Amino acid sequence: MKKIAFLIAALFAISVSAQSTYLHCGKIIDTKEGKVLSEKTIVITGNKITAIHDGYINSENVDDIVIDLKSKTVMPGLIDMHVHIESEYNPKKYMDRFTASKADVAFNSVNFANTTLMAGFTTVRDLGGSGVNISLRNAINQDKIIGPRIYTAGKAIGTTGGHADPTNGMRHDLMGDPGPNEGVINSVDDAKKAVRQRYKNGADNIKITATGGVLSVAKNGQNPQFTLEEIKAICDTAKDYGMIIAAHAHGDEGMKRAIIGGVTTIEHGTLMSEETMDLMKQYGTYYVPTITAGKAVADNAKINGFYPEIIVPKALEIGPKIQNTFKNAYKRGVKIAFGTDAGVFPHGLNGKEFGYMVEVGMPEMEAIQSATITNALVLGLQDELGQIKVGYLADIVAVEDNPIEDINTMENVVFVMKNGKVYKK
Repeated sequence: MKKIAFLIAALFAISVSAQSTYLHCGKIIDTKEGKVLSEKTIVITGNKITAIHDGYINSENVDDIVIDLKSKTVMPGLIDMHVHIESEYNPKKYMDRFTASKADVAFNSVNFANTTLMAGFTTVRDLGGSGVNISLRNAINQDKIIGPRIYTAGKAIGTTGGHADPTNGMRHDLMGDPGPNEGVINSVDDAKKAVRQRYKNGADNIKITATGGVLSVAKNGQNPQFTLEEIKAICDTAKDYGMIIAAHAHGDEGMKRAIIGGVTTIEHGTLMSEETMDLMKQYGTYYVPTITAGKAVADNAKINGFYPEIIVPKALEIGPKIQNTFKNAYKRGVKIAFGTDAGVFPHGLNGKEFGYMVEVGMPEMEAIQSATITNALVLGLQDELGQIKVGYLADIVAVEDNPIEDINTMENVVFVMKNGKVYKK
């Protein structure tokens, strides 16, 4: 009897695991070839794409699920290379450093993660928070909460008084002297220790603040803030641990040092010169524009009291320039990776970036490719994500209209599947 029961249980387990989902897709974005295909059926078994058929195929297995997306345009799950999943800017943001506990940050981040996934972004690179982002990633991976697949930098690395110094703007007796453990470095040895600390803490990648920033409580938003030797030490150490490196940068000199030092991506790049664009091409560095964030900070700076006074002139100067920098960098042949800096503006509005990219000259298909196949490559996930292809993870989203004809439809994702599970239908 025990053997019979075991066989029945085994057969039941096989039948459950073999259940498949059939997506009847009116249009599919082929991100590899840059084409729009019509009338396809995607078959998903478990968490992977197992077949793609011409036409609308129905299963003979009564347990299989069929989802009608015949009026939609289907594409791989979107990837945002620059978010801050723990937080969202508002006039109380700076006071929250003193009043919000890590528990408060964690509860808020759960909602931000859910919102991001529902907007069609099934994978994100988180570029800095308090460390809650690491726990959030783990909780999502363990299916405790709903959110995108997160690759996080944990706490960003800066210099004393620099953009990522967590004590900027505090009262002197509260500042202390943060070091590598807190992500603040002032030497080559500090640089190595900070990277290793991030690794120990569970970070997936590294983020440095190569120049001043707009939203930190500090006067200069563009000066270089690391020596070349410090950046090289960070990059060499990170690569030893298999980590890619993102460099926040607005000023040109800091960008040059970051590129030569070995970073993987330049974030924002506001005051990038043509010489620096050519340097990026030479070194194979990717540019992550974050146009949406630039526009948001410029708009918010016009609202009385939204930011501390020291931030306002930086936001008004830097914010409006990013879109034009992107335009010039794209025309010059710099490699573009899609990223938004969501958290600087409300999470879930990440899709606006597509429209801003197209507005100044990037073709619609290339904008979509930057958020799929390109970003998968930068993350080292090109054999798992970024394409609708047999054997790839079943991260699939759909929009109402054909984005090649109307890119603004990317702001309204109506179907979301991540890792073979439907989260929005």
